[in-house]
Amino acid sequence: MKDIKGIIFDYGATIDSNGVHWAEIIWQGYTKAGVNITRQQFRDAYVYAERALAKKKYIYPHHNFLDLMRIKIAVEFESLDIKEDNATYIESIAMYCYNYAKRSAENAKPVLSYLSEKYPFVLVSNFYGNIESVLKDFGLDKYFPIIVESAVVGIRKPDPAIFALGVKALNLPSSQVVVIGDSYSKDIAPAASLGCDTIWIKGKGWDEKEDEIKHDKIITEFSQLLNLL
Repeated sequence: MKDIKGIIFDYGATIDSNGVHWAEIIWQGYTKAGVNITRQQFRDAYVYAERALAKKKYIYPHHNFLDLMRIKIAVEFESLDIKEDNATYIESIAMYCYNYAKRSAENAKPVLSYLSEKYPFVLVSNFYGNIESVLKDFGLDKYFPIIVESAVVGIRKPDPAIFALGVKALNLPSSQVVVIGDSYSKDIAPAASLGCDTIWIKGKGWDEKEDEIKHDKIITEFSQLLNLL
């Protein structure tokens, strides 16, 4: 990839989970906490919370990732008929998710440090307006001086326009930009439509149809970026 002069990173499930879809990680948290629900009940609760957080302001700029997960899991529990001590479950799941993200962030730092010496970065993410607080808490903020966040710019993936803002921020032609993300439909396809090169970090997904898609640059570990860039 010798023609690449700049990198656009996705954040969620790319840097903070090594390609594993966050619904899968949250489900692991439910399982470890001993919440007695089915996988389908969880899927329904997950979708319920995603829609609720899109409609109403729950997350504020000062919230770090632990705050976010506590709020998100509490909203999921609103749709679940659970009689036990919800507060204990919510805290257990939120801590599991936070620790997972923290470990992933630590593992990503050597890669980001190395690549940041070779390329300028832009972060393009569907997030809740608090990504700067999340990055700062995990010690990742120094790598991303430029952030394009959906809640701030009013554009959400898979709209290619959000990636176009990232390309513009790099001040490079799209052919010299590589986009790295975990979702084919939200990251890879829209970025490719702009003429960007793409690397798909493909971990355990939540969409079986997307799991079947082929791509010429797939990695399964964030550290494998060093073999391509």
